[in-house]
Amino acid sequence: MTENLYTLSEIVDKRFSHGEDIPQSIIDSIKNIVSDGGYIGMAQINPIAGNIEYNAKKIAKYIKYASKINLDLVVFPELALMGYPIEDTIDRHPVIVEENIKWLKGLAKITTSTTAIVGFVEPRKKDAEGKKYFNSAAILKNGKIEGIVRKSLLPNYSEFNDYRYIEPSPIVGVQPAETLGIFDKDDIKPSSKLYDKFGISICEDCWNNKEFFEKNLYEKDPIEELAEENPKIFINCSASPTRAKKEQLKHNMLSFIAKKYKTPIVYVNQVGAIDNSSFDGSSRVFGANGELIARAKSFEEQFLIVNPEKNIGKIYPLTKGLDKSLTEQKVFTLEYESDLERTYKTLIQGIRDYFKKCGFKRAVLGLSGGLDSTVCAVLMADAIGRENVFGVSMPSHITSPESKSDAEKLAHNLGINFTEATIRPMIDTTTECLNELFETVGKKWNGRFETSFTPDNIQARSRAMFLWGISNEFASCIPIATSDKSELYMGYATINGDMSGGFAPIADVPKTKLFAFARWLNANREQKNAIPEAIILKKPGAELAIDPKTGKPLIAEDALMPYEFLDEIIWRIENKNEGYHDLLETEFVYEKHNPITKEQKIEWLDKFFRRMSTALYKWSILPPSVIVEARSINKYDYRQPITSSRINYKGVDEAHIHDVLEE
Repeated sequence: MTENLYTLSEIVDKRFSHGEDIPQSIIDSIKNIVSDGGYIGMAQINPIAGNIEYNAKKIAKYIKYASKINLDLVVFPELALMGYPIEDTIDRHPVIVEENIKWLKGLAKITTSTTAIVGFVEPRKKDAEGKKYFNSAAILKNGKIEGIVRKSLLPNYSEFNDYRYIEPSPIVGVQPAETLGIFDKDDIKPSSKLYDKFGISICEDCWNNKEFFEKNLYEKDPIEELAEENPKIFINCSASPTRAKKEQLKHNMLSFIAKKYKTPIVYVNQVGAIDNSSFDGSSRVFGANGELIARAKSFEEQFLIVNPEKNIGKIYPLTKGLDKSLTEQKVFTLEYESDLERTYKTLIQGIRDYFKKCGFKRAVLGLSGGLDSTVCAVLMADAIGRENVFGVSMPSHITSPESKSDAEKLAHNLGINFTEATIRPMIDTTTECLNELFETVGKKWNGRFETSFTPDNIQARSRAMFLWGISNEFASCIPIATSDKSELYMGYATINGDMSGGFAPIADVPKTKLFAFARWLNANREQKNAIPEAIILKKPGAELAIDPKTGKPLIAEDALMPYEFLDEIIWRIENKNEGYHDLLETEFVYEKHNPITKEQKIEWLDKFFRRMSTALYKWSILPPSVIVEARSINKYDYRQPITSSRINYKGVDEAHIHDVLEE
C-alpha cells in the first residue's frame, strides 16, 4: 500500500507541475490508502516574493487536493503566501500586507475538514511598540481561521534580516483567530500552546536547543516550551536556504530534537530561489526515536504524504554525495566531490528562477576559452536552454589562437549560439581618444601613473560594451558576469568589464572548486565531456597583459598566489574567523606538498589582505549571484564598510600604541 501511495503521488506531482488535472481514479486510490487517518501533506512549494495571487493559487491547489483525499493536515513553508524573504518591501509598501490578509481569508473559506497551516505576514496594532509586523502561520479549517502561530526567534545574521521589519512573538504556540492583526503582549489569551496536539513553530524557532548547540543566540527555546504540553507531533514551517555543510547541521539537529522529546517532527521547507538565496526543499520527518522517516526531493516542488505516528513516509535521496558529508569534520579540503551535485543544483535553480521570476529568457556572455566563462556557459545552457544562450569570443591582440579555438569548440559542444567579434578596432579607437584626453587632463593635474591598468581595462570594458549592446538590442536578454569567488576576493576583476552583467552565477564558487566542478560537469551531465580538456588544464589568466618576465600573457597565479593557498585563506577567514597571525602559524594543505619559506607565506598573506581591503567597492557593485558556500562576500550575506579599507589586520603591540599616543 505504501509503495503504491508514492507511485501515485509521483504521478500527481508530475501532473501538478504541468498544470494538468488529477484523474479521479488516482484521487480515489490515494484517498483509500490514507483512509485510516493520521496522514499529513508536506507542500514543498516554490513561491514568488510579493506575487501574492500567484502564491495563493498554488496554495489553494494543494489545499483542495489535500481535502479531496481527506488528509488530516497540509503544511506549507514559512511565509508561503508572501514568499520568503520579502525584505523591506513590506515596510515601504504596506499595501501588500493588506493584500496578503485578504488572500489568507479567501484561502480559509475554501478549507474543509482538512486543516491547512499557511505562512503569511501579519500586521500588528497601529499603536504597538516595536516593529510593524509578525511572521505568522494561520491554521485554517472548515472555512475559517482557527488560530495563529507567530515566530518567536528572528535571525539577524548572514542573509537573514527578519528583525529589521518583524517583531518577535512574546509567546510560543497558538493564539486564537480573533487576535489576527491586533495581537500584542498585553493581549495574550490563556490557552494551550498546541493545536489539536500539534506543536507548531516557524523556522528559526527550532534552531536554539541548548544541548545541541555549543552557543545559543537566544534566551528561550520555543520547542522546549511546546514540549511541556506533550504534543503528539512537532510541525515546523521553514524557509531555510542551502549552503555548504548546512545539511549536516540541519539533519543532526532535527534528529536530536525528535529523539530528545520522543516526539516526531515534521519539517516543511521552501524550494526555489529568490534573488541570492536558493532553497533546497528536502522537507523531512524524523520519528520519535530520531530516525529519518521521510524526506522530500531536493530542488523540486513536491507534495509528500507522510504519517509520522505510524512511521510511514518515503526517503528521497539527497544530492549525490551529500549523505557522506553528514559526519564530516569542519576542515578545509580540496576534496569537493560530496558537494558538487548540490552546488550544481543550487546554481541551476538560482539561475533558472532568477530568469523566470524576473521575466528574462536569454543570456549573452563572453567566451574567453578560460575556466570561468566556460563553466558559466555550461550552467546557462542547462538552466535556460542552449538556444537561449549566445557566446561571443572577443579576441584582442593578446588573445592566443588556442583560447579562440577552445571557446568555439565549447560552444559547438554545448550547442549554444556563437560568434567571434574582434575588439581590436574598439581598443585602437578608444586608446587614441583617451590618450588625447589624458594629455588635456595632464595640463591641469599631476600624478599620472607611469604604468597603469588602462590598456587592460579598455579590453575588458570593450567586451562588456559588446555584451550590453546585444542585451539592449534583443528582448528579454541580460549579459552574464563571469567572475569567481577567489578572484573577486582579490579584486582581480574589472569594474564595468568582466564584473559587468545582470547576473553572476559563480561569484560564490572558489577557483579550486571550479576545477573540480568542471570535471564533474564533464562526467555527470547527459552530454559527456562538453568542456574541452585543454580548458581545464590551462592555467587561468585574463589575457589582458603580457608578463614582462615571460613575454606571454600574464598567468593569474603569478599575479596573485597559488589558488590552493588563496582558497584556504578565504575558507579559514570565513569559517574559522582566523586572523593574520593564526593563518601564519597554521600549516596549509598547500604547504604539505609544496614546502614554502616563512617569508613567502608572509608575502602571500600581506598581498591577500592588501588586495582584499581594496576590493570592497567591487564587492558592493557585484550583480545578483547565488550564495553557495557556508559564508560568502555577497552583499546580502556579508556587509563591510567600503571605507574600512585601512583596517590593520595584523594588529600592533602595546609599545606601538604607547608611542603613537605619546606623540
